[in-house]
Amino acid sequence: MFAFPEQFSNATKANLESQFALFSALTSKTFEGVEKLVDLNINTVKAALEDSSATTRQLLAVKDAQEFFAVSASQAQPAAEKALAYSRQVASIAADTGAEFSKAAEGQFAEVNRKVISLVDEVTKNAPAGSETYVSALKTAISNANAGYEQFTKTTKQAVEAIESNLNAAVSQFTQATRKAGAAANSAAAA
Repeated sequence: MFAFPEQFSNATKANLESQFALFSALTSKTFEGVEKLVDLNINTVKAALEDSSATTRQLLAVKDAQEFFAVSASQAQPAAEKALAYSRQVASIAADTGAEFSKAAEGQFAEVNRKVISLVDEVTKNAPAGSETYVSALKTAISNANAGYEQFTKTTKQAVEAIESNLNAAVSQFTQATRKAGAAANSAAAA
């Protein structure tokens, strides 16, 4: 007799367990990413409040308008650099979390793929004579699905790399513009 129902039942159970493991891993990675963002935001707010208090004390101590503008201008460059550092840290956290997601998904896909191939091999051992064409078609379909997944993964990685490259270029341009604006503000305050 054939043990198809039992084989498929075991395969389904294993697949559900694998999906639950993946869901648990992704949930854990999500919480780690959120925790990092919360810590970053708390530290950023604390630093911003300290900077704001120091700047306010400096502004309250000024004696004339020229000194007021000089103090104000001197704060532009550090504030822009801190904003830039913050955005880089957020991008880093997002990239790290995305990489962890990809790694977990790739590992899960490889495991599921291994189990499916094992199940197909086991089922084909018990297949009746004359079903070789169907077995070959099933194996070809699995192979095509694997090739499609690999292409999708490759394309996704390229898209992520392009986004990171564009973000880095934008940050670089922002940094240059901030430095120029800070220099211009300092020149104007000195005049």
